[in-house]
Amino acid sequence: MNPRRKLPQILVIFLVSATALSAQDPGRQEQPEFVKQGQALLREGKLEDALALYRNTLQDKPNSQAANYGAGVVLDLMGKGSEARKYFAKIIDLSEAPQNKAAGQRAMAMSYAFEGNCKKTVEYELQVFNYYASVKDFYQQGEIADEAARVCIDADDLDNRYPADDLDTAYHWYQLGHDTGMKEPDIKPARQDLWEFRWEHAQARIAARRGNKAEAEKHVAAAKAVLDKGTNPQQAQFFPYLAGYVAFYTRGYKTALEQLQKANQNDPFVQCLIAETYEKLGDKEKALEFYHKASTATAHNPPAAYARPFAKKKLS
Repeated sequence: MNPRRKLPQILVIFLVSATALSAQDPGRQEQPEFVKQGQALLREGKLEDALALYRNTLQDKPNSQAANYGAGVVLDLMGKGSEARKYFAKIIDLSEAPQNKAAGQRAMAMSYAFEGNCKKTVEYELQVFNYYASVKDFYQQGEIADEAARVCIDADDLDNRYPADDLDTAYHWYQLGHDTGMKEPDIKPARQDLWEFRWEHAQARIAARRGNKAEAEKHVAAAKAVLDKGTNPQQAQFFPYLAGYVAFYTRGYKTALEQLQKANQNDPFVQCLIAETYEKLGDKEKALEFYHKASTATAHNPPAAYARPFAKKKLS
């Protein structure tokens, strides 16, 4: 979870490619103007206008990776995944550089995440995982594995199809992320602690989803012990989210609310959890307030992929 809205790594790759292809000066790395305009429109919630901008750009530059990516993202935010994936497929087909193809595959994975489709998300994340294996980037392999797992652990809330299978898949990919990340050559103790914290964090949430309160609390304590070593202070912001998540799924709603109110209030997934907690506590008005916040998420990542469609469904 990221407290600030940054350009997705995928889009950064596309922007560099688009600029290099279109700029007369190969040294220039400025964002194309249409990207700046598209970002502004998204921030204002003007999805139709943003989509029109990207489509107009594609009329003149049909092979623009940035425009194809932008159009696909907007369509996912609009709940039109099948249409969005046509744009991501074009990126994959057009990309000659392996890193650009992997970026398109990652975007495709997130598109399926907006539909709560764990299986298809994993199918495309695996291709990205294999790309990072080819360049021996163990850290990024771990990141991608965790990203796939993050989608699957909560996917059943969206698709209501394979809840048990999705949790098993999440466990597998979180473990793979941990084990692969730890293979980094000359890995520093702080990086080892990071992977241990993430693994305990994941195991706690999965145990909570399975209704195993004692197991979940054991892993929460283990995650706190790793955090207390002080080697990864930037991870402290994710502990209240963990404690709140576990409390919510083990029916400790008052504790869940107390913890979640300490978590990142700009994270749409946290906003959804807070809304659900208020629902359980019988406060419909506050629940609707937080569902509304979550429904406006405009990122193309696991928290938004879960929160936006889930919140919109609750508001409909």
